[in-house]
Order: sequence, then C-alpha cells, then structure tokens
Amino acid sequence: MLTGCLIPIVTPMTPDGALDLASLKKLIDWYIDNGVAGIVIVGTTGESPTVNFDEHHALIRTAVEHVNGRIHVMAGTGGNSTQEAIELTQYAQKIGADSCLSVVPYYNKPSQEGLYRHFRAIAEKVDLPLVLYNVPGRTVADLANETVLRLAEIPGIIGLKDATGDIARATELFKALRLRGKTDFALYSGDDITSLAYLLLGGHGTISVTACVAPAKIVAMCAAAAIGNIKVACAINDKLLLLHRRLFIEGNPVPVKWAMAQMGLIPSGIRLPLAPLAEQFHRPLREALIEAECLKN
Repeated sequence: MLTGCLIPIVTPMTPDGALDLASLKKLIDWYIDNGVAGIVIVGTTGESPTVNFDEHHALIRTAVEHVNGRIHVMAGTGGNSTQEAIELTQYAQKIGADSCLSVVPYYNKPSQEGLYRHFRAIAEKVDLPLVLYNVPGRTVADLANETVLRLAEIPGIIGLKDATGDIARATELFKALRLRGKTDFALYSGDDITSLAYLLLGGHGTISVTACVAPAKIVAMCAAAAIGNIKVACAINDKLLLLHRRLFIEGNPVPVKWAMAQMGLIPSGIRLPLAPLAEQFHRPLREALIEAECLKN
C-alpha cells in the first residue's frame, strides 16, 4: 500500500498560459529530492478542468517518463462524463501510470447510485488501480460512506482521497472498513488542516496542497505520525497551521501557484477562469510562508 506524502502537483504555465513542461520536470525532481512517496499529475490542483485532452495526455506522459519509476505516479483522470473519465484512465494505463485518481463528477449532481455506477464502470473498463476522490465543497455531489463501502468491494478500486475535512465521518468509515476486513483499502487525507488528525486515526497518507511548498515538512510529519511520535508530528503541524489556512485564502490552486512563484519554483502563469491572487492576499500568504520557513523574512 502506498503511504505517506503525495504531491497534487500544480501544472506550471508561462505567463501567457502555455504549459511549461521544463518547469514541471524540475518540480518533480525537487519533490523526489524531498522524499515524497508520489505525485498526482493533472489532478484538480493541476488545473485539470482548464487543460484540453491533448494537454492532459501530455502532462501524464511527461510525468511518467520523467519520474521513470523513481516514485509513484497517480494520474488525475476524473471527469463529469463517465466516458471521458474512462478514456483518460485508459490512456494513463497505456502510458504507464501506477494508479489513477478519479474525482466525483461535478455539476451533474448524480445520486449515490449514479456515483456508484460511474466509478464501477471505470474500474470494469480499465485495469488500473483507482483511488476515489471526494471533495463535495468543489463538486457539490458528496460520495457517502455507504457508497464508498460498496465501491471498496469492486476489484481495482483501492482507496479514497477524502477532502471533506469531517473527522467524525472519517472515523466512522475507518471503523466500517475494518469491520468488513478491508484493511487494504487506502485512505488519504485531502484536507490539510485536518490531515494530522486523519493520519493519527488510521489514515495511510495525505495528498497535500501544503506539501506543494513544504514537502520535506509534510514528509516528516507523515513519518512521525506513522510511528506514533505525536509530539514531533504536532510540532511540525503547528509550524504549518497558518499556511494550511492561507493556501486556501482564494480558490485552489490560485494561492499555491502564487506561493510557488514567490519561491522561484514556477513561473506565474494560470488560466482563466482562474485569475491571479488578489493583491490584498499577498501579504497574509507571504507571512504564512515565512512562518513555515518556506520564505525568508
């Protein structure tokens, strides 16, 4: 089972919005040097809704080829069209991705039965380990625990990225999976502010936006949590608390791309309908980066 820190890697873009694959390769190398377990390429933090089909393919291909087996590559292949999600997942399998992350279909507001059939269809069509991604704050549709439990029985569906931030609900899911003997079902936090609690309660890792700018710290926090060193894990998390909050001062990935540009990691490009970070948020986010030791004062 893949555990620890995974990076939902941003898609570097030039100021005019073109893909910057050279910067993507440099980012991948930096994350590998900082000890991450894997990357998620073209997830929603990677602006998957704004790249076209060919660009989506190019980003997955570039990541797989450049990583070259050094870490795990999870390809973002979700969509609000089941057929499109199948086709993206088929490409990720063909090009050599290790797994895929499939977001709950957005806008359509499918029922729980519709969600179940959507993910079952992908798993039945493509032989690539699939991680579900529930982020109801962005998709509106919410993948209920009961539906996750049904999906966990389908071969090929191996885990969940949980961005609800609801620790009580997560605890109930952990218990229900244990009672069903599904100890091999991977559970990843997708909510930085609650990720440490999620790990200590039984989560296997975190797909962390904060790790985009502070990878070594999140790697260390995950390692400490895994061996029950709560004191060390909490000390690291305390250092990052303000950053956890302020990286979502506007809609993701606007703040994190601004922060990474300030750190010299990527150019400043972002695509409409996303706009550059509003000026009134520059100072608060810079303060959080300084507190987290990502920038010097």
